[in-house]
Amino acid sequence: MTSPSAAPRALVVEGELHPRFVEILTPPALAFVAELAATFGPRRAELLQRRADRYATASPGATLGFLPATAAVRADPDWRVAPPAPGLVDRRCEMTGPTSRKMTINALNSGARAWMADFEDATAPTWFNVVDGQLNLYDAIRDQIDFTDERGKRYEVGAETPTILVRPRGWHLDERHLTLDGEPVPGAFVDFGLYFFHNAAALIARGAGPYFYLPKMESHLEARLWNDVFTLAQERLDIPYGTIRATCLIETTPAAFEMEEFLYELRDHSAGLNAGRWDYIFSMIKNFSGSPDHLLPDRSAVTMTVPFMSAYANLLVKTCHARGAHAMGGMAAFVPSRQDPDATAAALEKTTADKTREAGLGFDGSWVAHPALVSTCLDAFVAVLGDEPNQLSRQRPEVEPDAAALVDVASAGGAITLAGVRTNIRVGLEYLAAWVGGAGAVAIDSLMEDAATAEISRMQIWQWVHHRATTAEGTTVTPELVRSLLETELARLSDGASERVRTLLIRAEDVFSSTCLVEDWPQFFTNYAYDTYLVSPTVTGSAG
Repeated sequence: MTSPSAAPRALVVEGELHPRFVEILTPPALAFVAELAATFGPRRAELLQRRADRYATASPGATLGFLPATAAVRADPDWRVAPPAPGLVDRRCEMTGPTSRKMTINALNSGARAWMADFEDATAPTWFNVVDGQLNLYDAIRDQIDFTDERGKRYEVGAETPTILVRPRGWHLDERHLTLDGEPVPGAFVDFGLYFFHNAAALIARGAGPYFYLPKMESHLEARLWNDVFTLAQERLDIPYGTIRATCLIETTPAAFEMEEFLYELRDHSAGLNAGRWDYIFSMIKNFSGSPDHLLPDRSAVTMTVPFMSAYANLLVKTCHARGAHAMGGMAAFVPSRQDPDATAAALEKTTADKTREAGLGFDGSWVAHPALVSTCLDAFVAVLGDEPNQLSRQRPEVEPDAAALVDVASAGGAITLAGVRTNIRVGLEYLAAWVGGAGAVAIDSLMEDAATAEISRMQIWQWVHHRATTAEGTTVTPELVRSLLETELARLSDGASERVRTLLIRAEDVFSSTCLVEDWPQFFTNYAYDTYLVSPTVTGSAG
């Protein structure tokens, strides 16, 4: 582990101090975050450069494979991760969502076994959202959270609440409202550090602990960095080693080839792996962006039952259970509609099929994005688990690691359609307008869209344009076609909208164009959109 810096260095708060922010941004908490940033920031920068170098090659997908250097880890049958921690034994349904006050209360009342409080894909990282989210978690853990909306409706938390897991921002995101020596602090250290500093002891006193989801990692070396962060954090706050537990999201294509290595690096702090399906599709496009033989069909056609996605899901269950770790299923993004009973019935039917499939494969639990889907997910897993808390005893010896199957994009079948092009553009614009306005999770067309699904939309457009893909109707996807459709959708969405919404849509169009109608695509739209529109926004409005 890297040694801490000898001289203490102070963080500078560049963001506005809204009411109660000083309760989170205390000098000791900021000093703790500063130590994490000073100690581990250089390694984080090196790992991000390693990513950039890989994507700068002509064919990053060609480098994918099981690593010879870590073959001994995979071959050793004896090592296991730590046993499940208190509150993480039974995870058959986990609710996910942002950390605004109302959403926090809804999640805590959802009936799920766990809640992933999300500072990443479901949160637009405005300064207000980042610190307000910490306040809401602080209050929730101390049973002092309530909320009254603009109509006077009061929201309170019931007696039984799910176990909380926090997803900090990925390694690639900065927090520009906190600086160290004039440089922005990595968002991951801010989200993890503030939450851990303020709540670790309180969580332990409640019979649980500080638990996390770790997003967007592309290498076991990135998991090793997190493990070293955890070790230092526990030392500094006198928390017993191994108290922290973390579930790694396997949501990048390189990570699919290093599942065992992820578990090994975090084995004393591991809570398993999760099949992060949406980002995984996005990552597949990125890794094969230059290959005309790896064009994916319309987003709606890339389900978990297509062969390359099925290979990934089966390998994750096998890998986890061989090492005593939980295997968590992916997000059910369907959103029930009070106005459309037929859409609601269809959403529940699809969720039932999805969760029944996952339970049948051996997953120990799964995610939903809406409280109304919790009972559907629970029922699907109860049908398989019965009274058992998980399926850790179920091994999958028939599953063999198959590198070719994991990247067999052609197995998806399906077609690129003009409707699919239009949907990517329309949904991309609608979501990005919400994101630059401060909302990270948005219901569109009865689906909960977040940053991961928006990334699929813009990267599919980039790849289809780059390779001049032809739709099923015979239309070539060109920059001119995309610009024309963008203009049409922008006009349609702006018609009758407020000045604020029209401004946000113009910004959304800029983000979409700047990240998909360029020769060299950025790894994430969030970096550009954050730096351009969230650091010093001029469009104001409610963030919660």
